[in-house]
Amino acid sequence: MKLFAGIQNYFRESYAELVQKVTWPTWNELQGSAITVMVASVVIAIIVLVMDLVFKYGMNFVYSIFS
Repeated sequence: MKLFAGIQNYFRESYAELVQKVTWPTWNELQGSAITVMVASVVIAIIVLVMDLVFKYGMNFVYSIFS
């Protein structure tokens, strides 16, 4: 029975912390964070694309030298 009491206590304390102690972002803060993540994702995707293309054309150049 101690196990079930411990599990029940864990969920009770987790819920209390979630409701009383967590500071949720405002709608504007949430939108700003989401936009920041989207922009960063696009920038990183472009960087990876450029690196991939440079590697592709570089390897094609090296292969063309030896063929």
